[in-house]
Amino acid sequence: MKYTNITTIKEFIIIGFPGLPPEYYGPVSVLLLVVFLAIVIGNGFTIAVIIFERTLHKPIYVIFSNLAMTDICFGVVTLPKIIARYWWNDMITSFGACFTQMYFVHSLGAIQSLNLLMMALDRFVAIWFPFKYPILFTNKAVAIACTMCWVLTFIRLLGIVLHALTLPYCDQNIIMQCYCDHISITRLGCGDGLAYVNSVALANAMVTLLVPLTFIILSYFSVIIAVLRMSQTERRHKVLSTCAPQLFITCLYYVPRCFVYLANVLGFNFNLVIRIIITMMYSLIPAAVNPIIYCFKTKDIKNVLMRRFKKGKTHLTPTDPSPCHEEV
Repeated sequence: MKYTNITTIKEFIIIGFPGLPPEYYGPVSVLLLVVFLAIVIGNGFTIAVIIFERTLHKPIYVIFSNLAMTDICFGVVTLPKIIARYWWNDMITSFGACFTQMYFVHSLGAIQSLNLLMMALDRFVAIWFPFKYPILFTNKAVAIACTMCWVLTFIRLLGIVLHALTLPYCDQNIIMQCYCDHISITRLGCGDGLAYVNSVALANAMVTLLVPLTFIILSYFSVIIAVLRMSQTERRHKVLSTCAPQLFITCLYYVPRCFVYLANVLGFNFNLVIRIIITMMYSLIPAAVNPIIYCFKTKDIKNVLMRRFKKGKTHLTPTDPSPCHEEV
């Protein structure tokens, strides 16, 4: 059947988890609300600590705060609608709102990938070129780099969304997913250019995922080589303790995504519900647990929080320089 370039769909229906019995709607909506609050409050707290604590005004924490802001934005973009779907049975989203959500979902995912790349490069330069690090990685330089990541990614992903808009959407409007993404939307397209649109989007996704991942792997591999060459055990432990949180965050982001992509390439088919659950896990769990990693696995932040707690401080305000040298 040959379709004309006419879109008759005015709204989409977001199913969420297909086949979920109505008696579980309440618990699922509460669970998603808890995840949403954890993402917003946890990452907001991390940003506040970094902003108000002068000892944390360093390049790596500029990247951390940027990462936390990306997590908050992703939670705000994706979770309220799916919570409303199970809380008030609000399944309908307008055509424009769905494409807008898709745009921000993929843009924020790409920005997250670039943030992880900057974290890896930060550690690589700090360990291999320690004397050049203060010159290359300044707060201003990192802030500009983070800003460019946001701006250039939003511009690049706008093309992908506009490309998907060239397809006619004629017959189906049911999205088997918890939010609007490119695969779920274009799957409903009915034009002759569907294969081309999907090919362009797949190539863009591979570049977004694999190019930063390649540099990240090379950077941390170089860091591990540098650690093995160190003769002082204390210094080796310090380097590993600094890199461990970043490696953990990177694995949380990339491993599930790579697993899903490899499964698709190898022809391993998931049950639809399992696929949706995996997608939600690799989309939301890193954003929810990142604040815990920042606060309990990053030495500087942990020391700041412990010092504030011991002194009974209730507000995050700059303190006298002398306590900064106390041992915790």
